Order: sequence, then C-alpha cells, then structure tokens
Amino acid sequence: MSIISENQKQVYTLNEIEKRKVVEHNSLITSIAKMQKTALKMFELAVSCIDTENPPKDNIIYLSKKELFSFFDVSSASKHTRFKEAIEYMQKQAFFQIKEEKNKGYEMTSIVPIPTVKWNSYSDDVMIQFNQFIMPYLINLKAEFTQYKISELKELNSKYSLILYRWLAMNYSQYEHYSVKGGRRAEQVEAYRNPSITVKELREITDTINEYTRFQSFENRVLKNAIEEINAHTSFNVSYEKVKKGRSIDSIVFHIEKKRRADDNSYKLEDTAFQVDKKQKEQSEAVLVKQAMESKYTRLLIENFLLSPLEMTDTALMAGLQKNVYPLYDELKELRGFEGVKKHLSYVHDKQEPYSKGNIAKYLKKAIDQYLPTVKLQDLEQPERASVRGKGEIHE
Repeated sequence: MSIISENQKQVYTLNEIEKRKVVEHNSLITSIAKMQKTALKMFELAVSCIDTENPPKDNIIYLSKKELFSFFDVSSASKHTRFKEAIEYMQKQAFFQIKEEKNKGYEMTSIVPIPTVKWNSYSDDVMIQFNQFIMPYLINLKAEFTQYKISELKELNSKYSLILYRWLAMNYSQYEHYSVKGGRRAEQVEAYRNPSITVKELREITDTINEYTRFQSFENRVLKNAIEEINAHTSFNVSYEKVKKGRSIDSIVFHIEKKRRADDNSYKLEDTAFQVDKKQKEQSEAVLVKQAMESKYTRLLIENFLLSPLEMTDTALMAGLQKNVYPLYDELKELRGFEGVKKHLSYVHDKQEPYSKGNIAKYLKKAIDQYLPTVKLQDLEQPERASVRGKGEIHE
C-alpha cells in the first residue's frame, strides 16, 4: 500500500482496489443515480476504499491518479481534460435521489455524493471527500446492505449496466444470505434469485422515465445491452423474461446464476478431510441417482413431459429429485393415494411456464411445497377427504 509519509496519506492503488469490496445500503442501490457512467463508476471506486468499521477521517480518501486512469482504461493524450470534465460534472450535476419509507409515507433525499475532489499537476494522488449525508449509507451498516467486488464493475461501460448489476447483486446477496441463515420460505428465497421488477420501477432506477418511451427501444438500448455486458464481464449469468399485463409488458423477471470458477476449491485438493467428504458425497449421490432411476415418480414425470430422457443423464438433477422432491410425493401419496400424485403432476405440467424448464427440480419442489399445505388443510376441514385416498376430486 502506497503511503505518503509526510502527509500520512494512504493512497490506494489498482491492485489493492481490485481486492476490495463496495458496501452500500440497499436504499442507495435502489435510488435514482442522476449521473453519467464515469461519475457513478468513480463513486463506486471511492466507496471501495472505505473501511466500514473505521471510517476515514473527515470523510476523505486518496486514490492514485495513475491507477484511476488505468481503472477507467483511459490512455489518450486528453485524459487529464476528460478527468477534469468528469469531476466538474460530478460535483455540479451528479446526485442520488434516495426514496425511503418514513412513518406512514416516503422521504425523498437528494445528495451530491462527492462535493470535493482535489488534485494537482505535480502529484499522483487525488483527494476525494464524501458528503457527510451520504456516509450513513456507506458505514456502520448492520442490516439491509449489499457488498460486491469493485473489480466486477471495471469492464462495465454503460451506466445502465452499472445500475442493473448493483440491483441484481442486492437481490442475489439476499438469496445467498437466506439460503444459509434461513428465516424465509423456500419460494421467498428463490424469488431473490429470480427477482421481479415492474417496467416502471426499472425505468425509475435507470433514470429513463422520459427516454426510450417505446418498450422495444428501452429493451434494446437499456436492458439487452446491460445484460450482455454483465454476462460478459461479471461473475453473473443473467437472463430475463417479459411479463405482460393485458397487451403491454408490465414487468421483468430476472434469473441470476453465479458463474463457477475453476479455482473455487483448488486450495482444498490436498486436504484429506475434503477428499474423504467429497468421496462420501459422490457415493451418496450415486445411491440417490439409482433410487431415482427406479422410482415410479420418475416414470410419472416422463409421462407428464416434466422430465426428458436427456435430463435423466444429469446425475445432480436426479439425485436432487430423489432427495428433495420424491419424499414430498410420498407425503402426498399418503394423503391422496398414487392417483393424487398423478393428478398433481398433470396440473403442474398444465401450469408450467417456459422459464421453469431451466431448473426443473426446484420448480417441482416449489409446486409440491405449495400444494401439500392445501391438502393437509382440506383434511383438517373435511376429514372425510382423508379417507378417500385419491378417489375423490382434487382441486389444485
């Protein structure tokens, strides 16, 4: 870490910055960023230098000018002029519009995040001072915050890509949190990985309420380009589907997957305990796959076109069905008989949406998770149904 000893200034370089994380309150992520790409990117870069538990004195951090240009991939002779113009724009016109629930209504706050930037021609460091009113959204955050690596943003060259990535990261962060900690129903957890947002809300956070007024134009200029950049340059693979209300596109459902990295478990390869555990998991999966292949439920899924012969070669999928889904079908069979399971799967097939085919095991589990409580409630309210064991009518 570079230290300017005479002034005791800690100047962050790009190598260190790429290891750092941006931490922001979710209210800031869902706010309207009234600024250009460069200003937003510079703000994020500066935020990554904040130690959230040990806030900088006077809200000031220092960046290396050389590495700042490198982060923005600026190599032209006019880089100093462009940097000056970006700073002037950020201080005069760039601000966040933050909307928060307060009491029985909303409170709107407009904040210029970085009112002071200082640099000179004979030194490499750039002083950046944060607005005191933005700091509560950046430090001492105990709940409702999101963090991500600043390196995720380095190659994003569109304001819309930056804004959408932050929003997707906020949702996926909650998916990861509740997947481990619990506290949410299964369908709620999945909703964080498949978040929905109305077109109006998406236009608000991208500041395009009055731009690209035709949806096709909005999709091509804002949505598609942003998704392409995010998929190409970040750790996310994202797809989306359009949801209609009447004849118009009302909302967008995103589907977020985290890319697997080759070195995720490389440090464990020499770990004997890890190898033993891996072997046991492989053996356990093999048993589950064998059971699934022999299960009558697998045949039912094929008959209802919910599972293809090709998918049956996916050992992880088959093991997941045997472990997480088929036991629930056993519960339904106890309540409604095998015929009840057949009717349930027929109904599930009729209601299946195209997007669910990408993760059929989770779709099937969600369907049975939602249906079983209904069946049990029916048996409590109408005990005679429990004795029918599948002979009676089933209403999903």
